[in-house]
Amino acid sequence: MPSLLAAIGVGAVPALPVEPARAAALLLVDGLGSELLGEHAADAPFLASLPDAGPLTVGFPSSTVVSLASLATGLPPGSHGMVGTSFEVDGTRLDGLNWRAADARPERVQPAPTVFERAEAAGVAVTVVSKREFRGSPLNRAVLRGGEYRGNRAIGDLAAEMITALTAPGRRLVYGYHADLDTMGHVYGPGSLPWRLQLAQVDRLVATVANALPADAVLAVTGDHGMVTMDRPFDVDTVPELRAGVRLLAGDPRSRHVYAESGAAASVLAAWRGVLGTSAVVVPRDQAVAEGWFGPVAAAFAGRIGDVVVAARDGAGVIRSVAEPAISGAVGQHGSLSAREQLVPFLLARI
Repeated sequence: MPSLLAAIGVGAVPALPVEPARAAALLLVDGLGSELLGEHAADAPFLASLPDAGPLTVGFPSSTVVSLASLATGLPPGSHGMVGTSFEVDGTRLDGLNWRAADARPERVQPAPTVFERAEAAGVAVTVVSKREFRGSPLNRAVLRGGEYRGNRAIGDLAAEMITALTAPGRRLVYGYHADLDTMGHVYGPGSLPWRLQLAQVDRLVATVANALPADAVLAVTGDHGMVTMDRPFDVDTVPELRAGVRLLAGDPRSRHVYAESGAAASVLAAWRGVLGTSAVVVPRDQAVAEGWFGPVAAAFAGRIGDVVVAARDGAGVIRSVAEPAISGAVGQHGSLSAREQLVPFLLARI
């Protein structure tokens, strides 16, 4: 997003190769990983025909909450503070997807200015197109602040709202969000027939918007993460060793924050390493921070990272069958460090 903003004349020289334009749009396709797109290019011929300035690395955890915050602020997780799908804030577990504003004020949880706010301050007209039910949600308040919010119901009005905004006069920054490819991956698995048919619909969506672009506008397409099939779950709710000394568990099956009881961090680390073995990378907080898993970590956000941080390997995952039945039963998962989850395309279209 900072590169698109620079392309329309606001901010520094873009880090990504986007030529100058009057109007710029980004379509974020939830779950669009580079490796998956490459393997199924025949289902998305228009996307496959576009020049790819990627792949880009989404960062850790490779989860929607984290990636949306990184995309909208231009900052890594340790700097914007959204360090997982869920994480600890002020002693409580904050669910980034479903939190209530009363739990923690979104503007305090993620205080960095967004690209949209910066664009508005520079006199750029900003349009955010996403699902109607997300309007005013705590997550949107945290990471999509700024601009006019246009709620959509389906692919048709998503495309229409983006085209309308791009073809209006003046400098424009447009953001569109499509969720359904990720949903098909979670329910049926990435690369399944429903997933491939949804990818074909995404391909038509992108072609529709691209073919309506004015000559002085650019459309970028990216994802927030890829996806793997989880076929080797470890269940915290049925394995006592994974609960001993743990006061709070957050994150998602492929990337976990484990918060230990006072004085129990070393024993929790040893227990999780013993149970998971080579199925996950299990490290203490200090090591994850030192190795740059979250990028530079602001002092105010360091405590949001678990005492123990877990990144699943191959098809493994750490589930909670009782406490988190929905996500625990999902076929497709994401959040960890594999290229299949981390790498996303950066496709550019213009007339």
